[in-house]
Amino acid sequence: MNASPKPTLDSQQAQASGSTPSRCRRFASMMYEGVLLFAVTFLAGYLFDTLTQSRHALVLRGTRQVWLFFAIGVYFLICWRRNGQTLPMKAWHIRLQSTNGGALTWRQMLTRYALMWPIPLAGTALIWVVATLSGWPAFLMFIVVTPFLVFLPTWLTQDCQFLHDKLSGTRLVSVQISKNP
Repeated sequence: MNASPKPTLDSQQAQASGSTPSRCRRFASMMYEGVLLFAVTFLAGYLFDTLTQSRHALVLRGTRQVWLFFAIGVYFLICWRRNGQTLPMKAWHIRLQSTNGGALTWRQMLTRYALMWPIPLAGTALIWVVATLSGWPAFLMFIVVTPFLVFLPTWLTQDCQFLHDKLSGTRLVSVQISKNP
C-alpha cells in the first residue's frame, strides 16, 4: 500500500492575490523578523569581534554599526532576491513584489532597504532629544516602538502600503497557498 506523500512547502504553489496584507499580519511578520534579526546581528557581531579582536562593544563603534547595517542588508537582499520573501513573510503569507507585478530589481531592493531606516531613526532621535531635554533617561525605553513608526504613513494612503514601498516601486501582497495533489 503506497500512500501518496503529503505536499511539502517546495511542492506548494504560492500565488499573489494582489491584495495588501493587513497591518496586523505585517506587524506579526515584523515581530517574527525581529527574532531572526537578533540571530543575524549576533552572528555578524561575533564575526566582527573575532576579525577585529575587539573585546568591548564600544570599540570601533561606528565601524560595527556600518558592518551590522551591511549584514542586515545582505540578509534582506538575499531573501528578497530569491522569492520576494523572508522566513517571517513566508509564515504570514506575504510577498514583496514590484508594483507592476514583475520581479524585483536590485535597485528597487536596495532603495527599499535604505528607505526602511529614516522613519524609525527619526523617531529614535526625537525620543533621545525628549529624554535629554526633560532629564528623564527612562523615556529612552520608548525607543523600542520606533521600528513600528513605519506604519504611520499606511493610514494616509488608499492602498495602505508602506512609504518606503511606494518610494522604491515595490509593494507587499498577500500570498495564497494552493497545494498540489
